Amino acid sequence: MHPLAERIQNQDMRALARAITLIENEDPEKLPLMSDIFSIQKKAHYIGITGSPGAGKSSLINHLLTFLRKQELTVAVIAVDPTSPFSGGALLGDRTRMNQHFLDPGIFIRSMATRGSLGGLARATKDSIRVCDAYGFDVVLVETVGVGQSELDVMKVVDTTGLVLTPNSGDVLQIFKAGIMEIADLFLINKADLPGVRKLKSTLDEYLMIIQPEGWQPPIVETVATESKGMADAWEKMQDHRTYLYETEAGMKRRKDQLQLEVYDLIREEIWRNVKSSVETDPEKIQAFQNPDADPYQLARSWFQEWAGKDE
Repeated sequence: MHPLAERIQNQDMRALARAITLIENEDPEKLPLMSDIFSIQKKAHYIGITGSPGAGKSSLINHLLTFLRKQELTVAVIAVDPTSPFSGGALLGDRTRMNQHFLDPGIFIRSMATRGSLGGLARATKDSIRVCDAYGFDVVLVETVGVGQSELDVMKVVDTTGLVLTPNSGDVLQIFKAGIMEIADLFLINKADLPGVRKLKSTLDEYLMIIQPEGWQPPIVETVATESKGMADAWEKMQDHRTYLYETEAGMKRRKDQLQLEVYDLIREEIWRNVKSSVETDPEKIQAFQNPDADPYQLARSWFQEWAGKDE
């Protein structure tokens, strides 16, 4: 067994943090480490919290943490932040809203930059979730970037997806346009003490009547995160959804589909790393980048075919 995996199994927090850093940096040891991690995972409940900026995702997670700790559950939080396309840096600011939990040994909070990854999630998110699972956390919460129209990838890496909406914020139209409604396993109407809740709830009911989802019917939960209202109801619905995933035929099909997507993604990443390495170690190919008017389609096709031929 990989030494880090063994230390994580023994609940070594330093090893947990080190493993996530190794994963983020695409270390060559990543795949053997993750294979060992997968063998010791303990089936934590993976929950994604997504929604438009300003909907109150971080505040909701903060108070959900307090509720879960009162239930004597241990929780890991992966907070994904956007990366600057210019500097490559990220603010990693979501964790500042959870500072009251930093000293709690039953809570682990890790900010993670997207590093250019689309879909609102870091490429390393799924692997980091599994590492937290192997450590022994009961729940792993994933807070996505909040970029609205490109958050669909969250459904690939979690069991249950909560979509946070707020009344009178104008985000519902954007959410409808994005198609993100379809990935919600439950709707969380946050800031439910504001006017417009009834209208928003009616809109969601109409939406569900139109699409008529088969199997799981996404419930609508009202919350006021700043007052810790609705946390118990939200958690109950999340647990109901997990039961659905593991005890129904439709839930099993969804889990099989997730496995297929993950395998394809891992293959895609391995191909990308190998092709990129073959290009960057060839001086002639690097020289081709010096001509800004070069045909990118021809270069991509010929280099990939050359790589594929070598790999046979």
